[in-house]
Amino acid sequence: MPAEKLLLHVCCGPCSIMTVKRLHDDGYDVTAWYMNPNIQPLAEYLRRREAAGECAERLGVPILYEDETWDITAWLRAAYGQDEAPARCHWCCASRVQAAFDKALALGFENVSTSLLYSKYQPHDYIAEIGRRCAEDKKLTFVYRDFRAYWQDGIDISKEWGIYRQPYCGCVYSESDRYARKLQKLIRAGQSTDPGREESALGA
Repeated sequence: MPAEKLLLHVCCGPCSIMTVKRLHDDGYDVTAWYMNPNIQPLAEYLRRREAAGECAERLGVPILYEDETWDITAWLRAAYGQDEAPARCHWCCASRVQAAFDKALALGFENVSTSLLYSKYQPHDYIAEIGRRCAEDKKLTFVYRDFRAYWQDGIDISKEWGIYRQPYCGCVYSESDRYARKLQKLIRAGQSTDPGREESALGA
């Protein structure tokens, strides 16, 4: 009996490793689908795209790229009004899970899952809920697994393979959060500078 085909939304290379491995263990024929307009700037998107492709090749699965969805202006406009966490993160995850179901339906896949279920930093229960809602709406099967149990395994393999590991979630807001502390340190350091020295410099 042939394996059931499954479309796997892939958020990045490292998160896909154990997700694909466990789905293979469960007997699914996996096709990876990289669709992440939230990843910004474009250079970062391309770097993660390449990493996802490298992992797909090593794992022996085909990968599809939905590059035409990348539009930073459109994404920021869509996020407007819900750009504070956790609302932003919920909307961002939901939009990609919903898109995965639409793609699966268009391509004839009956099963859908996402590597977002692997990350310890994503709203796991919310993603699972959205997946179940979409499955009911589209009459498809949402393959839920708590891939977080394999968190360290995925990290170890990605390092062994030399796969790029991103330092922030993906959007410009998360990038800002990631580096905000460095900026605050610089601001505090500037405030601690002797005002007399600054005035002397300005008058020179």
